[in-house]
Amino acid sequence: MTRVMIVDDHPMWREGVARDLGSRGYDVCATASDVSGAVKIAMATRPDVVVMDLQLGDGSGVDATREITTELPDTRVLVLSASAEQDDVLAAVKNGASGYLVKSASLDEFDDAVRRTAEGDAVFSAGLAGLLLGEYRRLGSGPSGPEVPKLTERETEVLRLVARGLTARQIATRLVLSHRTVENHVQNTLRKLQLHNRAELVRYAIEHGIDDAPE
Repeated sequence: MTRVMIVDDHPMWREGVARDLGSRGYDVCATASDVSGAVKIAMATRPDVVVMDLQLGDGSGVDATREITTELPDTRVLVLSASAEQDDVLAAVKNGASGYLVKSASLDEFDDAVRRTAEGDAVFSAGLAGLLLGEYRRLGSGPSGPEVPKLTERETEVLRLVARGLTARQIATRLVLSHRTVENHVQNTLRKLQLHNRAELVRYAIEHGIDDAPE
C-alpha cells in the first residue's frame, strides 16, 4: 500500500484529500499544515509520496519540497496547487518536485497522478510539461537546445516523451515498440546520465531544452 503524506494549510481541504485518497486504497500516514511541520513529520514517517500545496502558513511548499527531497531521496513530491503560473511550476520542479497537478483536476486524475508518482513517473497537468520545456528552451542556447550527450536517437526520442509525461505503455504505443523495449531504453538512459528515476529524467530534459517534435 502506498503511504501518502498531505501538506496543506486549509484543514477542510487537507481532510478532504485524506478522505479521498483513503477511499482509493492509499495509506494516508501523516498530514501537515506548514513547512516546518511538513519536514519534521516527513522525516519521522518517510512516506512514499508527499502531496504538497505551495502556499503554506509559514512559507512556501517549494522550500518544504527542497528539504524533503534532499533529506529523503526515495520520497517523491507531487505538488497539488491552485496555481498554474509558470514561475510556480518552474520553482517546484527545480526544487525536487516529481510532478505538478492543479487543484481543478478530477479525483480520477488525482488518483492516477499519485499512483504514477509513487511508481516513479513524472506527472503534470495538461499543458504544464510543455510550458516547462518551452521555458527552459527559451533560457537555453537556442530553439533546438543543446544536444543530449551519449544517447542514441531512440533513447533521446523516448526521453522527450517521458518529459511530456507519457507512461511507458503510451510511449510504446506512440513509437510502435514493446513495453519492455521502452523500459530498457529508459533504464539505459538513466544509467548513461547517472540519474535515479523518471522525475530526474524530466528535470534533465527540461534543463537541456529537450522537447517532442511537432505532431
